[in-house]
Parts: sequence; C-alpha cells; structure tokens
Amino acid sequence: MFINAIETASTFTRPIHTIMRTYGGKQLIPGASTIFFVNDKGYAVTCKHVVELIASADQINQHFNNFKQERQQILNHPKYKQLIKGLELKYKLQPDSIIQIKHNFVETIDKMSGFTWHLHPTLDLAIIKFNDYGKLHYSGHAKFLKNGEDIRQGKFLCRLGFPFPEFSNFTFNANTDDIEWTNTGVSVSPRFPLEGMVTRFLGDQQHGLYGIEMSTPGLRGQSGGPLFDQNGIVYGMQFSTKHLHLGFDLEDKEIMINNAPKKVTDYSFIHLGQCIHVNAIKAFLQEHQVEFHES
Repeated sequence: MFINAIETASTFTRPIHTIMRTYGGKQLIPGASTIFFVNDKGYAVTCKHVVELIASADQINQHFNNFKQERQQILNHPKYKQLIKGLELKYKLQPDSIIQIKHNFVETIDKMSGFTWHLHPTLDLAIIKFNDYGKLHYSGHAKFLKNGEDIRQGKFLCRLGFPFPEFSNFTFNANTDDIEWTNTGVSVSPRFPLEGMVTRFLGDQQHGLYGIEMSTPGLRGQSGGPLFDQNGIVYGMQFSTKHLHLGFDLEDKEIMINNAPKKVTDYSFIHLGQCIHVNAIKAFLQEHQVEFHES
C-alpha cells in the first residue's frame, strides 16, 4: 500500500545522527531524529525538541572544554584528587551529566555556514534553514495535503524516520578527551516506516485542532518525520507518543514457560503516536514566509 509513497518520502526525508557522552560513561550514546524538506531552498521542518537539542550542543561542549582547561592546570598537583572533586562541584558534573553532544546531518547538503531556525512558541514544531550551502543532497520536497479538513478517523497513514540507530562512524579520542566523527564504520541507519490508523485528533482552546493521534506508536528516532498517505502526500509530522493504561492487568498470573509453571505480572498499555496536523505546519511556514507545496 505504501511502497511507492515510502520511496517518494525518502527523497526528501533525512536523518540527524547524534552522539552523546556522559561524564561517567565509558561508551558513547548514539541517537537519531528526523527532518524533512519542504522546498528546494534548504528549508526543512522537524520537532522543536530536536532543534533545542541541537541548539544546546555548543553550550554543553563549551562547558566541558572550560572544565578541561581548568583540570589541565591541576593534573600534576599533589592534591589532585581533592581539587578535582571541587572542580566537578563547580561545574556541576555528576556521572550521568551530559558533557558532549555532536550532530551529523546525513545526506542533506555538501556544506553550510550554519543554521537559521524558528521555534513554534507552543507546539513541538520547528523550521530549519541550512545557510550558504553549495549542493543539495536531497531531491524533491514534501507536498502537503491541500485541505486538512479531509482527514478522517479510520484513514490509514504511514510515518517515516530513523529509529534503531546502526551507524558506527564515531569514536572517542583519548588523546584529546573528545568525541569525533570518523570516515570508518557504518555511516547510515536504515529508514523505518510504520503505518497506523487515524484514531482521534488533538486540540485545545489555545490552538484549536493541532494534531493527529495514530493507532500505533511513533518510535524514538522518528520524531520530526513525515506522516503521509499512499500517494506520498504529507498529512503531518510525528512528534511524540502517549501511553494509555488499558486496565488488562495481570498480577501473579501462572503461565507455562518452557514446560514449567511461572508466575508473571503485567500491566498493559497502548502506545499511540501523536503528529502535528498539516494545517498547523502550513500556518507556521506561512507565518515565516517559507515556500511550500500542496497537492
């Protein structure tokens, strides 16, 4: 049903690869999110929480660099162990503190001078513009549903994104105490489509109708990815998943596992994806005079 639509959406949908490091962690933490382009001028939309993570990276990285500079001054001090604890307290570093974040925009453009972004004041929606690029590495662009009022309960739609990151082109450089992207390892992660039925709509007094609820979850890494129909027409953008308690709880239920009785406890939930409605996306693009296309 969605074979051709997925191919279409793949031409303008791209992953953002992220690597993170905690102060006490010995392994880097890979992650991913999604953007999709709305025209051939380097404009894309994604979730506000994705852009906020990108925006925070410079400050977090600089904070750790400042710590490293002060740490270098006490490395050979006889009271290093005592002094480093004071330094960690000064910089508020705990074992689970994130100290470095780096991003890689995969197959988007050849180069850029930076970003311009616009964050929606209340919705989890953002616009990104890639500045001073040379060549676009995506093709095509999203075509938004012209009449958002045509979306009805029971409509089957598909989301596309990049959960389950498999890229490995990164490393920790012990000599510089830094995390780095490399030219070795796996540089891509497979795209992952997920279908679902429109169940309900999201709205409130402030925004009116602003979202679409789906019968299946949006997966981690699909945030910022398009929601589209069998023709590849975009109906919205995945931004979160809600978890509703079903009430089908089992406590100390005896079942057979490997031919032996075992008592299990299970609390059941349904996981429902939430997408920003196409009307809200188009209104935000119009507000910032960003060209987009309808079908």
